[in-house]
Amino acid sequence: MYYDLHIHSALSPCSDDTMTIHNIFNMAYIKGLQLIAITDHNSLKQQTYLEQIVQNKILKGHIDFLHGVELQSQEEIHVLAYFQRGTPLKPIQQWIDQHLIQVPHQPDYYGNQYIFNAMDEIIAEENHLLLSSLDLNIYQVIEAIHQFQGVAVLAHVLAKRYGIYEIYHDIPSDLSYDALEVTCPKEYRDLKKKCPHIDDEFIFINSDAHQLEDISEPFYEIDEEQLQRLWRKALCRKSP
Repeated sequence: MYYDLHIHSALSPCSDDTMTIHNIFNMAYIKGLQLIAITDHNSLKQQTYLEQIVQNKILKGHIDFLHGVELQSQEEIHVLAYFQRGTPLKPIQQWIDQHLIQVPHQPDYYGNQYIFNAMDEIIAEENHLLLSSLDLNIYQVIEAIHQFQGVAVLAHVLAKRYGIYEIYHDIPSDLSYDALEVTCPKEYRDLKKKCPHIDDEFIFINSDAHQLEDISEPFYEIDEEQLQRLWRKALCRKSP
């Protein structure tokens, strides 16, 4: 399956207002992708209507999705959390709300934080700034993702902001992440030179799209068997 598992909707304040959930799925379909994840900053509130969208007559059977969110630890490290379709999201959102450092949102400065329904109608706006950090370190964030039976992916690991390498100048070997995200194959080769000890069983190359045109072309693939191995790996890390 051709994938892009790091896409921001208009709920993320740094994303374009045209990033409605319909527009995202339709652009992904036009580009030939078969699996996507909408991964807004510190929020799952855009995920409610995704199941409805993939059941329409154009998309049904052609494109699948994972539930996703991009969490920010107190060190300002970004980690992608993926959850399977059918996962109860309300308890996870309650946990995020409990730990998100509360900063009032300023739309004129940061951009809008829109929540859409299945018709791409704005039904709400998030009032707390989603670019804030959680009050938990990266170890605690990843542990919580596993408690919710999710997969933890260290996002854009070599980025100068929000990548784990910038903070630790390494990828700690005792960190129980499930996969790594890089922006291109060259970045993976650079990462391997810097951190030869990394667990590189699963490497994702995603777009981190904030505009429709940035959504990935069908270059990178993952198959169902690999996905199942990834879920099993994550579930094995879940504490009793």
